[in-house]
Amino acid sequence: MRKRWNAPMGLVLVFAGVAAALGLPTVARAQGQGQPESQKQTPEQLNVITSGGFAAAFQQLQPEFEKATGVNLTVTRGASQGSGPDTIGAQLSRGVAADVVILSREGLDDLIAEKKIVAGSDINLGQTPLGMAVRAGAPKPDISTVEAFKQTMLRAKSVTFPGSTTGIYMVKKLFPQLGIASEMAPKTTSTGVAAVARGDAEIAVQPVSELLHAPGTEFVGTLPKEIQYVSVFSAAMVAGSKESKAVLAARALEARKLLDFLTSEKAKAAIKASGMEPVKAR
Repeated sequence: MRKRWNAPMGLVLVFAGVAAALGLPTVARAQGQGQPESQKQTPEQLNVITSGGFAAAFQQLQPEFEKATGVNLTVTRGASQGSGPDTIGAQLSRGVAADVVILSREGLDDLIAEKKIVAGSDINLGQTPLGMAVRAGAPKPDISTVEAFKQTMLRAKSVTFPGSTTGIYMVKKLFPQLGIASEMAPKTTSTGVAAVARGDAEIAVQPVSELLHAPGTEFVGTLPKEIQYVSVFSAAMVAGSKESKAVLAARALEARKLLDFLTSEKAKAAIKASGMEPVKAR
């Protein structure tokens, strides 16, 4: 039998006072008490959209959170940034249900500017540098220096990286900085490390947290510090839901539980195992 998390009485009273001031229902009503059976909803369920950089850590943490709280998570994926239809921002714009998003800090800042995030709910979770991977069994190229990395890029027949935050850095800053933008343009794709495992691309450059556990590939190492880009992954509560006030109030409590869990000591262990380093929440 699944155990429910019971908020401390002090927290319940604080929430009740805030709810009253905002004209929201109390916690009891938010959880369906006093409503006709046909109108009761299930707030013990959250929709989460996460980008690839935090996906490995979240996959490990999800069952632990669900077991500890009784809150079921529906998890989907999306890119942190970019112009494609599957970016997290694009999904939110077309009404895809989401209570919590996890993505690069740059992508989250975009969503905050667009007022798609509950003010003050954003937290930082972990950071990870860019690394390189090749297909399992393939020779590992030299990327120990900036010049070695540059020559590896020029010799490669195909290079893939996400079209999100990493891709923006590679195409708009790093390749021009190295003077190889025109040479790289015809042989780069945004399919990601899975293409390397299939043999469709020779090299993948992505956040280390996306590479360490990618099946069918081998990790080469991190980019030289002079050209390194460290991604910070963050989480926040989504604003603008059209659900009833009762459900919104209850989901806010459940979403806060998830954010608190993602900054717990237990979560930090999973974050480290995925190839990231925990960071201060604020």
